[in-house]
Amino acid sequence: MTSFAPDSIVLNRKLPLWYQVSQSLRASILGRSPEDPLRLPTEERLAGHYGVSVLTMRQALKELEDEGLISRHRRRGTFIEPGARRGAPVRLLGSVDAIVAQQSGMTAELLDVARVPVPPLWAEHFPDLAEVAVYHRLRGDAKTGEPTNHAVNHVRPELADRVDPADLARWPMTKVLRDVVGADISRITDTVEARLADPETARLLEVPLLSPILHYTGVTYDSAGRVLDVAVIHYRGDRFSFTVTLEAT
Repeated sequence: MTSFAPDSIVLNRKLPLWYQVSQSLRASILGRSPEDPLRLPTEERLAGHYGVSVLTMRQALKELEDEGLISRHRRRGTFIEPGARRGAPVRLLGSVDAIVAQQSGMTAELLDVARVPVPPLWAEHFPDLAEVAVYHRLRGDAKTGEPTNHAVNHVRPELADRVDPADLARWPMTKVLRDVVGADISRITDTVEARLADPETARLLEVPLLSPILHYTGVTYDSAGRVLDVAVIHYRGDRFSFTVTLEAT
């Protein structure tokens, strides 16, 4: 379409189309390279790319504009805001693309990769395995370099064998597993709770000991109900909030 190429998605008719499109486009914007253009394709071309109406596309773009990720100018077009703040509040309606968008747009440092025996805490999720691959990553604000969250992923070894660590510097694990490795991701179960920072978390996130953090656990399943990945992420409490919207069926 243009030199800016948003990801393609398979739309879920049980969720609002504008929401799914906005989350996919948000992930593409936050995951772009610094040299990528700031100007987005026209509403008509984006609508054609996603297979939705122009009205739905406008609603999706308004969501991104309200978040401060884009600006829209009459006759000039729509532009990505170069100084847009990463790590803004996220609304989760249940799509995998929402999870990808939530985790996108940050710098990432791979601290450690190892094969370890399945931790007792996650034994029920990996009953057929003796070990898992564990990835420790410290992610931060791309503009300021400030650490914002510490992520630990427990991944099935056969999938980890096909993960290129270099991809994790740009994309979240969910996107790498789905779009690079080709894993069959069917659903993700999220749990978010408030906790106090322990000494190691406080050190990594550069916050005072016992300061509030958000403790996120995401369990990724394939269509057969098998767990592919268990992610544990500690978010700085002063930088993130989560809102869950329940849609009437």
